[in-house]
Amino acid sequence: MTQSMRKGVEQIDWAAVRPVALDAALAAVALVVLGWLKLHPGLDWREEAQPAVHALLAGHVHSFLTLAPIYGASLVLRAPFLLATKLSHSGDLAVYRASAIPCLMATGALAVWLSAQMRVKGSSTVARVLVLLVCAANPLIMWALKWGHPEELLSAAFCVAAVLCALRERSIAAAVLLGLAIANKEWAVLATGPVLVALPRARIRTLLIAGGVAAALMAPFMLATAGFTGQVKAVGTGTGTIFHPWQIWWFFGSFPHPHPGLFVFDPNFVYRLPPSWLGGLGHSLVVVLMPVLTALYGLVRHPRAGRARQDALLLLALLLALRCMLDPWDISYYWLPFLFALLAWEVVSTRRAPMMSLVATAVAAWTLQNHFAFDTQAAVFLVVSVPSLLALAVAVYAPDAGRRILAVSRRVAAPPEPAPASS
Repeated sequence: MTQSMRKGVEQIDWAAVRPVALDAALAAVALVVLGWLKLHPGLDWREEAQPAVHALLAGHVHSFLTLAPIYGASLVLRAPFLLATKLSHSGDLAVYRASAIPCLMATGALAVWLSAQMRVKGSSTVARVLVLLVCAANPLIMWALKWGHPEELLSAAFCVAAVLCALRERSIAAAVLLGLAIANKEWAVLATGPVLVALPRARIRTLLIAGGVAAALMAPFMLATAGFTGQVKAVGTGTGTIFHPWQIWWFFGSFPHPHPGLFVFDPNFVYRLPPSWLGGLGHSLVVVLMPVLTALYGLVRHPRAGRARQDALLLLALLLALRCMLDPWDISYYWLPFLFALLAWEVVSTRRAPMMSLVATAVAAWTLQNHFAFDTQAAVFLVVSVPSLLALAVAVYAPDAGRRILAVSRRVAAPPEPAPASS
């Protein structure tokens, strides 16, 4: 070891490095356990991404670009890990696991970052451990891996990190992360409004950089495939016959209908088809609402104020919750980005343990499973999600009113004080 290297090692503040290393180790263990349980090629991976990945590994770049799904840019971001499997001549299982490694790493990095912010605030060890577990040991991670969509983790981490960077006035980092998130998965465009709200300045530059990063990653697919733009439009505005019970449109669907899809677990289930008028809305309704809701936030909360900028994470959580509730394809892992955004908001806003995110994770893990017949599942989902969404909207747009309502409800629920004894 040279003298300069020895001097550098001696200057490291090991007391500061040790807790970060412990956090990273805990997050890594949690993610390795989840990955080991569910890192098998899911149906969506085999049907959507695997043909393109095979072409890439065979060196057929043009075939890769034409075969890739609409989130093909995500495969470009993960290409170094995919190509590394060629060295060992690995099979499909190893290739899928390699594709998930950067997504799990991004999730772990977000968990360690949030825990470090809690440490700076002087939060308890229990609070920091809960932050790590809600982020890195979230059961919805397993479902994303099970269905073959590890890229969902990557966009979730990038979106939350982009808003956190914007809150720190790091506009270039926020722009790059936002662009990477959008290229990785198109729904991440919902983070655009919250990033702009969180930034005190340089908003136009941030939009241009983010758009440039996303366009650079998606351009090869547009150039190689004439119908790529049409494919994106078709997925964004059409629902086909996929119609899951965990969204607000379920009871508007027609029934009975023998569903040919994935969820035939019980012949007694009642299946429905999406209503014809919903086909034009598809997954795009919340994208249309995003600028409206962001503008409303700017109007009523004045984002230049510190608290309003900080609540940009809560605005992101609201938009991501609406994405799930309005999407006829809504499925368990769609809620993971919402939970990450809610967790980040709790970390930024308080020193306490993230109990709201913990409860939301537990409720989501129970609600978004096939416990009952589909109609019952849809009813339970609505009973849980609609009041929660309304409470979230109040917290975003009228936090003072929300605190007053909470104070009044506590007084009403409190037992009456005993009358003073007469003398």
